[in-house]
Amino acid sequence: MGIGDKFDALKDKAKDALGEHGDKADQGIDKAGDFVDSKTDGKYSEHVDQGQEKAKEGLDRFSQR
Repeated sequence: MGIGDKFDALKDKAKDALGEHGDKADQGIDKAGDFVDSKTDGKYSEHVDQGQEKAKEGLDRFSQR
């Protein structure tokens, strides 16, 4: 088993976990964004919201491949 095979196995395991617990991943992204907003007094809320959406889109794309 080469390194590529090990990477593929890890990737498949991550996809399975996202499939089962994708809602928890989304909650984690929201929680992290809320934490940043609280520490910056909402100064960068617009940017944080964009980052949260991009992170969720990335997870969705990854779990669908």
